[in-house]
Amino acid sequence: MKQQITAPTALALGNFDGLHRGHALVLQGVKHQAQTMGLQPGVLLFDEHPRQVLTGQAPPLLMGAEEKARRLRDAGFRVLTLSFRKTKDLSPAAFADLLGTQFHAAAVCCGRNYRFGKDAAGTAETLQTLCDSRGITVQIVDDARYKGALISSSRIRRAIENGEMETANAMLLFPFSYRLPVVPGDKRGRTLGFPTANQFFLPRMIRPRAGVYASKVLLNGVWYPAVTNIGIRPTIGTETFRSETCILGFSGDLYGKMLEVFPLHYLREEQKFKDLAALRTAMEADAAAAKEVLKHDERSGEAAGQGSLL
Repeated sequence: MKQQITAPTALALGNFDGLHRGHALVLQGVKHQAQTMGLQPGVLLFDEHPRQVLTGQAPPLLMGAEEKARRLRDAGFRVLTLSFRKTKDLSPAAFADLLGTQFHAAAVCCGRNYRFGKDAAGTAETLQTLCDSRGITVQIVDDARYKGALISSSRIRRAIENGEMETANAMLLFPFSYRLPVVPGDKRGRTLGFPTANQFFLPRMIRPRAGVYASKVLLNGVWYPAVTNIGIRPTIGTETFRSETCILGFSGDLYGKMLEVFPLHYLREEQKFKDLAALRTAMEADAAAAKEVLKHDERSGEAAGQGSLL
């Protein structure tokens, strides 16, 4: 469906994979442009990850497209999409033309490492030159850093894949989470006194490091402390990598419900126990450890899901 754009816009440019603190600087720049110039603030997203088109393999997603769009709209931005396949071979000049003609851009904002056009030939400085000649205002924001190093989606992915959730969440605007339907399991956790909610990761989703996490879950608007095991459950033995969450203090049927899980702190690696009795003892220790960690965690509870784009 063609996007109807009639009012002049201020556009944020970039991939916006995961929505991190570097993205916030670009979004803040667009909001300021929109307010001072009387423009409609928007974010221009590609319909596919460029690497998926160029190499056939995109990096794992930090955040689903629908969740990203919802967060951006909630912050007051219009979400606009552009076909990467149809525009990947445009020259930098043709891309700059498209910003003005198709998206009515009167102002744009990007990061200093922004690249665009065929073979990523255009730089932020190229964009500045091209837009100046077309009457489009350009703001280039500096990089955001965490502990002296550049914040990037690839750095955040590495942290999550290593189980370094505190590091990842310090760079993200919203703590990492996944919202998936609860599927039937083998009900073994129930027999051990720890009923669990099983969820399967979608193919393109990032997978946190296998192991046990102190987590929080959001269910029907209510927050609960939890323990989440991510992996293959070596004591029981399952072939499918999954998330299995025991919600502490909750009792009820979750099958088919959408459950959002925030794995906040890595507690230990997955371990194969000699029998189910040993597994139960470990689960009791995990629950106690999770309660203690979350009790002192300023980002647990409702704070776990809160963040701000501005």
